[in-house]
Amino acid sequence: MASALRSAILRHIRIPATQAVSANGLRLTAVRLMSSHDDHITKDEVIKRVLDVVKCFPKVDPSKVTPEVHFEKDLGLDSLDTVEIVMALEEEFKLEIPDKEAVRIESCEQAIEYVYNHPMSS
Repeated sequence: MASALRSAILRHIRIPATQAVSANGLRLTAVRLMSSHDDHITKDEVIKRVLDVVKCFPKVDPSKVTPEVHFEKDLGLDSLDTVEIVMALEEEFKLEIPDKEAVRIESCEQAIEYVYNHPMSS
């Protein structure tokens, strides 16, 4: 269990490294821990990018896409279409959404909340 917890924590920590040269010419690496929302994208940017991904989906009428739209009820998409949208969101935001989380994303609103609250979205 400790190993699983460790893995889960390590997936969500950002550790940027910067290099500097010391007085004697040795390269030093400085590491700084960041909180999950340092340099995190804004909610407005997440909304815009999620909506753009959904609008670009071939089976979607872009004029129907809003932050509140439901993929199945409002856009007539099926479960496979939803999986494709979630995969496109993973690619857009450079993150991996676990299957058990992905099946819960059924609307733009849920996608926006998931991405915005994910510490690794970029």
